[in-house]
Amino acid sequence: MMAQPSDHSRHALTPAEATAVRDAVAEAVLGTPAGLRADLEGDPDAYLRLVSASRTAAEETSRLLRESISGARAAGHSWDTLGRLLGVSRQAAQQRFSSTTVTATGRPGGPGQPSRKVIGPVTAFDEMALLADEGRRGWHVVDYGTMSHVLESSDRQWEHRRLLWSPGSAARLHLEADGWHLVRDTTFPWGYYTRQLDLPAEPV
Repeated sequence: MMAQPSDHSRHALTPAEATAVRDAVAEAVLGTPAGLRADLEGDPDAYLRLVSASRTAAEETSRLLRESISGARAAGHSWDTLGRLLGVSRQAAQQRFSSTTVTATGRPGGPGQPSRKVIGPVTAFDEMALLADEGRRGWHVVDYGTMSHVLESSDRQWEHRRLLWSPGSAARLHLEADGWHLVRDTTFPWGYYTRQLDLPAEPV
């Protein structure tokens, strides 16, 4: 009987996929700053621009790793599984990557201010149905964290959508042209969108 593959071997990239990702990052660092690749042939200052581009790439890949781990947690994966995939212990993975749950910024709703609340825990598989229900009652997302959303109240109904994150995608541009608003500028792997409807909020 063949042994079952470990979590790491089942979910890790193949060597070819890992090489392709690394190559794409290196190409972005060398190819995005205007003229950098050519300037490295003879301009010492180009190497400082290379450092700056590499630092930006490192910051962004670090952010993507952190947010992809939050996404995996929202999809129901344990710290033990994530630790094995990252090559560290469960405790080390949780200590390094656990994020603070978002709060409702302490607003029960004063004079002239909408109320806020946090819903959670939610997962990648039930959050949109929950947001649809909340939207009919006049609540819409204004922020989110791992397995939670911050909602703000209004007297109108709201719609919610999510798209896999791609800053210049045609789908994103189409949504924004159709009146949808992105909740947060930097988000991964999902971008969350809201749109107010011309319908009164349903009673609770």
